[in-house]
Amino acid sequence: MANITVIGLGIIGTIWAGHYAQAGHSVRTWNRTPKPEVDGFTQDLIEAVNNADMIHICVADPAAVQSVLDVIKQSLTPVTLVIQSSTISPQAATSFEQQVTATGAGYVESPFTGSKPAAEAREVVFFQGGSQKAIELAAPYLELISRKRFSIGTPEQAAAIKLSMNLQIAAVSQALTEGWHLAQKFGLSHDLFYEVLRENVAYSGLAKLKEPKLRTRDYSPQFSVKHMGKDLGLALDAAEGLSPELTKRTKEIYNAGIAAGLADLDFIALESLIKPSSDS
Repeated sequence: MANITVIGLGIIGTIWAGHYAQAGHSVRTWNRTPKPEVDGFTQDLIEAVNNADMIHICVADPAAVQSVLDVIKQSLTPVTLVIQSSTISPQAATSFEQQVTATGAGYVESPFTGSKPAAEAREVVFFQGGSQKAIELAAPYLELISRKRFSIGTPEQAAAIKLSMNLQIAAVSQALTEGWHLAQKFGLSHDLFYEVLRENVAYSGLAKLKEPKLRTRDYSPQFSVKHMGKDLGLALDAAEGLSPELTKRTKEIYNAGIAAGLADLDFIALESLIKPSSDS
């Protein structure tokens, strides 16, 4: 069994740490905001990564990843593997690979698709970028916590495909909720809306996932407004030279949601901006 360190104990990182421990690995965990209630929590980051065979990073943004690397680089060795699963910019992915491999350690950029339910069920899908050797070394670990793994190419390309997926999720969610409220405006029931939608080409995995939340206005986070908003900003930065008009407008809606106090809620909570009062 391996010594694994999970850095970043948000919704997903905490779940993954549990999966690794259940598989029999020795797991240490670390979070910028201390979470001593999480098994294996270690207050000191250097201590947390000491003698780790694999370090799995899942934090908020590129700046958070850089702050972690600034501390742990001195502890990396040629037998250490770093798996980086935070959603970051393509440019940052290239930089982080260079910083890690300069120490002799292995690096796999491995963003993923799948929110809390998928992580709990080990159904996330990883988009891997890095050397073939590093990807092969990562396989036994990622197989424990995922359904499928795509070998995308470079770290830059892996980060880009993740942003390409998330901008679609954000836009589809907005269309779903606007259609939901339009149907209700004309007296159509929740049941009828979904009965018809399931027979329409627009029906999607996202529509299925968010149906219970829409019906009950359950905004407990699977993936938060602030994190999706951050990802849309990264996508727009990466799209320099293109004209991603829908993504620009979607980002404005997410900014409005954050300003309205929805930042920490599930991104489906943006439906409340369409019709703030409770629907029957």
